[in-house]
Amino acid sequence: MKSKATQAYRDQSAGIALPPVNVVDKHGVRTLHLGSEAIQGAMRLAVPEQIELEYVQQMMLWLLFQNQPQHIVQFGLGAAALTKFCYHRFPQARVTAVELNPAVIQACRAHFFLPEDDARLQVLEMNALDFAADPRRAGSADILQIDLYDAAAEAPALGSIPFYQSCTQLLNDQGMLVVNIFGTPASFRRNCDQHIAMLSECFDAVCWLPLVHDANTVVLAFRSAPVIDFEALYERAAEIRAQYKLPAAKWVKGLQRWMQEIA
Repeated sequence: MKSKATQAYRDQSAGIALPPVNVVDKHGVRTLHLGSEAIQGAMRLAVPEQIELEYVQQMMLWLLFQNQPQHIVQFGLGAAALTKFCYHRFPQARVTAVELNPAVIQACRAHFFLPEDDARLQVLEMNALDFAADPRRAGSADILQIDLYDAAAEAPALGSIPFYQSCTQLLNDQGMLVVNIFGTPASFRRNCDQHIAMLSECFDAVCWLPLVHDANTVVLAFRSAPVIDFEALYERAAEIRAQYKLPAAKWVKGLQRWMQEIA
C-alpha cells in the first residue's frame, strides 16, 4: 500500500528523461521506487539511521580494512541509507554523494531524513562520470561506494574501463571501491563477470561476497592489495558488530568462501 506521503517527482530541467520517484510505506519499512516496483532503497521507520537492506549493509565491507576514513564518496543516492549512516557514524569524515536525478535528492530530504548539506555533507546533483573524471579530485577519496541503477535495473548505469580507471584516480593510494552489481536473471552472471574483469584491470586486488537478494553481488576493489589475515578480520568484525550493529562476521565468512572459489 502507498502512504499518504507517497509522491511522484519528475525532472523539470532541460528535457532530461528521468523516471518518476515513488515512496511507499509497508509494514514499517519505507521504500524508494523509480517508476517501477523494483526497490531502489529502503528505510525502517523505527531506526531511520540504520541500514535496512543486506546488500547495502555489505557495501560497508571496507570497514574490515579501514576504520578512520576522512572522505567517503558515494555514486548513487538511493534512499540515502549509506549517506546517512556514514554521515552520522563517522564524525571525522566528509561525505559526498553524487546523484543525477534531482527528484531522488528531493525524496530523500522529504521522506528519508537526509540532512541538509553542511561542512561535512555534500549532495551533488550531477553525473558520477563527470565527478570521477575531474582531475581536481584525484586522490581525494578514501572510500568510493557505487550503486548506480536506472528504473529498469538491468545492469549498472556506469561501467567501463575508462570509468573504473577514473574511479581509481579518484581514490588515494590506500583507497577502496565498493560496487553493487545487479541485473535481471538473464543478465546477472554476464554483468558480474564483466564488471569484475574490468575492475581487475584497474585495481591491484578485487574480491567479492556471495550473492544476496536474488541478484546482488557486492565487490570490493583495492588500489593497494591488503594482507588478509582471517583471524584479525574476525576480531575486527566483532568490533564492527558492537560499534555499528552490522553483521560483519558474515562478510568475513563470505571472503573465505570467495578465496575457496578462486583457489
